[in-house]
Amino acid sequence: MSPLALIAEDDRDISDIVRAYLEREGFRTVQATDGRTALDLHLALKPDIVLLDISMPLVDGWEVLAEVRRRGNTPVVVTTALDQDIDKLQALRVGADDYVVKPFNPVEVVARVKAVLRRSGGDNGSGVLRVGPVEVDIGAHMVRTVTGEVTLTLTEFRLLTHMARTPSRVFSRGELLDACLPGSDALDRTVDSHVSKLRRKLEQAGAPNMPEGVRGVGYRLWSRG
Repeated sequence: MSPLALIAEDDRDISDIVRAYLEREGFRTVQATDGRTALDLHLALKPDIVLLDISMPLVDGWEVLAEVRRRGNTPVVVTTALDQDIDKLQALRVGADDYVVKPFNPVEVVARVKAVLRRSGGDNGSGVLRVGPVEVDIGAHMVRTVTGEVTLTLTEFRLLTHMARTPSRVFSRGELLDACLPGSDALDRTVDSHVSKLRRKLEQAGAPNMPEGVRGVGYRLWSRG
């Protein structure tokens, strides 16, 4: 079945344009003009991806994004007129997978949606990677340590999986951006934010200092293999 995209956008003209371009590329779509409806549709329909405006009535996009992340790992592409770096960083910290600034080209939005879906479900294959106390089950999209399962965002999972394939290699921030957020205009310090959250979750689960920072270069997952 073709992927289902939830378009959460209070500007009906923009929503209809995005819907038309997505459907032309084979997507199924559903639309919401306020945050509360978006959350109801997300819960009821379990879409494959959400396109999310920030400035929406009833429940704003920040709250919608946070709630979607509490519920699970549905990919989210934020589409908004907010164009400041702090807004982009906030969206990525909360758990957005990509960030597109209005006015945008709908062809680019569709390309971003396809890229996020590929990253979130298509290109990791299957198998289990074990690095120190961490086990990454790629097929099941699960991470475990001695204390049990670790809940990660999609971006955190992609970062961990990418580094786990060659755990002793040092990756630059630019490499991690290209691998885990390709096509986005995210900043290098966005990687620092995601890695910091990933490290904190792994440390709480009994895997301290993973990933490791290498001053002036970037990050590696593990140096004591």
